Amino acid sequence: MPSSVPVPKAELHLHIEGTLEPELAFALAARNGVTLSHDDELALRHAYAFEDLQSFLDLYYELMAVLRTERDFEELAAAYLERAAAQGVRHAEIFFDPQAHTARGVPFATVVHGLHRALESARERYGMSSRLIMCFLRDRPAESALATLAEAEPFLGLITGVGLDSAEVGNPPAKFREVYEKAAALGLRRVAHAGEEGPPQYVTEALDVLGVERIDHGLRAFEDPGLTARLVREGVPLTLCPLSNVRLRTVDTLAEHPLRAMLAAGLKCTVNSDDPSYFGGYAEDNFRAVRETLGLGPEELRTLARNSFEAAFLDDEEELRARYLAEVEAHDFG
Repeated sequence: MPSSVPVPKAELHLHIEGTLEPELAFALAARNGVTLSHDDELALRHAYAFEDLQSFLDLYYELMAVLRTERDFEELAAAYLERAAAQGVRHAEIFFDPQAHTARGVPFATVVHGLHRALESARERYGMSSRLIMCFLRDRPAESALATLAEAEPFLGLITGVGLDSAEVGNPPAKFREVYEKAAALGLRRVAHAGEEGPPQYVTEALDVLGVERIDHGLRAFEDPGLTARLVREGVPLTLCPLSNVRLRTVDTLAEHPLRAMLAAGLKCTVNSDDPSYFGGYAEDNFRAVRETLGLGPEELRTLARNSFEAAFLDDEEELRARYLAEVEAHDFG
């Protein structure tokens, strides 16, 4: 009988806007005078049947309209952090999409300060460490990303890195070469979504053109043996999101997910929840799903948890990283 105590883990691929549960969406809509296109929470949850990434993004951006104030962003993040702590998350590196908010007239400061307050509270309440990673929307012009980076400069003390998300196909990483070069010059860590729906070449481009340190998703990299060998050789972490892959139909069923083969090949895989409100599970839910469906054993699960802390941006807190890793090694999977 597997242990009911979640393994300690870091969550490295989590979009805070994707943690908006229907109940909170309707509560914020009522508070802010926003009319949603669904009648109630149940109808909204039924809408979470997606054909592909774009069908998800359409609903994702629609629901963002309820987020208006610092309090809204703080409550959104606080709700996620409470769930994450209960699921064994000891460290969270949280993506946010400033362009999706500033384009609606929400000031950058409102977003960052609201999120930061929740993160500080989680450190005190749960002992959870965290980082904020600002993502650029790849389906918007590169000039918009550059403007967003400039807007972020007064807040860089609260932001650890930059990422790249939204619709992948037709928006190759090279489009954002300049903004990533500027981000590197500012000392920001760099990650990017690549190889979710886009081809393996996008993974190579993210590494070589953007200089990223982690690949978010990277699922399709496994289709290219040469790229797989390179990722193993260089120890590049992949932040995989199994339940997301099923919901967005990048794999037909969880049983077909290549995670186990990717681990066996030596890839530095991690398991994360992506947009858990929409995709049916938070961090430990994903761990449990791959354990039950793919038959992962205790040492494979331990490797996934160990990888998450080794891949985390904790270079300024190495003692904390070591403590988290010791918790992983001591965990009893039952």
